[in-house]
Amino acid sequence: MLEVGGGVGAIQVELLEAGAAEATNVELSPGYEDEAAALLREHGLEDRVHRRILDFAVAQDLLAPADVVVLHRVVCCYPDPGTLVGAAAVHARRRLVLSFPPRNAISRLVASAVNVYCAARRFEFRVYMHPLPVILAAAEGAGLSPAAQGRSGIWRYAAFERASG
Repeated sequence: MLEVGGGVGAIQVELLEAGAAEATNVELSPGYEDEAAALLREHGLEDRVHRRILDFAVAQDLLAPADVVVLHRVVCCYPDPGTLVGAAAVHARRRLVLSFPPRNAISRLVASAVNVYCAARRFEFRVYMHPLPVILAAAEGAGLSPAAQGRSGIWRYAAFERASG
């Protein structure tokens, strides 16, 4: 499996313990590495996870495809959903799973407030509320078919599959 923006790697641990053979975590920030190493040691999974610090959308050619690609709560942290989701979809041999906030008046208001705060504090981080059709089209444009879509709490999710054959 490949997780883009996987933070400390909690989802990878869950999937590895459920039977996945190995995982790659791609993260923009090195700030998660110490906690990630401790989590992997705690679960005895150090030899089954590869961690990379890079911008996946820019450096996707450095990573091999995976059966399953996960983008959990990361699409809203990237300015170009077409490039990010499209790259993830190209890397998904079998499945792509995404979670992201809905784009509505409340979420846009919250995102604006977060962005004002970040700008005032001189943080580079920004939140983006991307239109659902743009996110879905990026995955479908890479040859994936929708398999599931819905909500879990305040988050939306979408799952895609690649046709076998």
